[in-house]
Amino acid sequence: MMEKNILVAVDGSTSTGSSLDYLAQLFAHDSELTIHLLSVIPSGGGGKDWMLEVDPLRAESAGSDKRTVAARKHLKDAEERLLRSGFAKKQIQVKTKTATSISNAIREEAERGHFDSVLIGRRGLGSVGSMFFGSTSGDLVEKCHRVPLWIVDGKVRALRFLLAVQSHPASLMAADHLAFMLKNHTTADICLYHSNAVFGSQQVARPEDFHAQWGKSWCDKYLDIDNFLFYAHAQLLVDNGISRHRISQLPAQMHLDVGTDLLRQAKQHQCGTIVIGRRRRSLTGGHLKGVSDKTLRQAQNIAIWLAG
Repeated sequence: MMEKNILVAVDGSTSTGSSLDYLAQLFAHDSELTIHLLSVIPSGGGGKDWMLEVDPLRAESAGSDKRTVAARKHLKDAEERLLRSGFAKKQIQVKTKTATSISNAIREEAERGHFDSVLIGRRGLGSVGSMFFGSTSGDLVEKCHRVPLWIVDGKVRALRFLLAVQSHPASLMAADHLAFMLKNHTTADICLYHSNAVFGSQQVARPEDFHAQWGKSWCDKYLDIDNFLFYAHAQLLVDNGISRHRISQLPAQMHLDVGTDLLRQAKQHQCGTIVIGRRRRSLTGGHLKGVSDKTLRQAQNIAIWLAG
């Protein structure tokens, strides 16, 4: 069995607490899961704390020492919260890291550690909340492309997943990620849904674009590009151990705003998580990036997984 490793950014905020509760709700009884709690100590200010990144033996300033104590407390509180939720102590690892940029530190840790996903909570937008982009989570969405990113907004209660289906390899990669993370999970259902924009559409991939990842024989048998890959997504989930009775297909629709539609469908079908495939950074800027951005901007009390 392959172990699943999740990197969780911890800062002591209520949004961190919500993200930990979300994790516990889904995976508290998954013995193959290891949670790596990371608290980044911001070096900031006009001091020399940034030198700790290149010279760990350098003495910390008084301000940095206070931030270190706070970071360790945040980690201890987070660990205790997970233990109360049913995780075993051996499943939890903790780490602090000093850096000038919190988002860059999280991204670098994720990429060096070969994690399966990065989980970060964000404060809900609300009527007085800060704009999403420009925040740590927004920075990670923009720059963290090598590791799947989970953004948890507010309190997430529903266990069902909405998998956004597209005729593109990134979408199938998202399905593969979802299937891997849900192995041994017996209660979460998955709704496959395709929403297409009325004005403007993405370029449909060719069958050859899928061969490198899934092989020609599998693609010849299961790819249904003209049907938005509904069948291929379902088959990939089944191939990875997800029971067919846990997978349902919603009717495809066209809307002016795909991001808004995904959120509407998730609420209507009681889905607490939306899974979206996105292209590699070199290919972003097109339809898939726009959909994930718009969905994240409007998300409230829901989790968004970006993978691909």
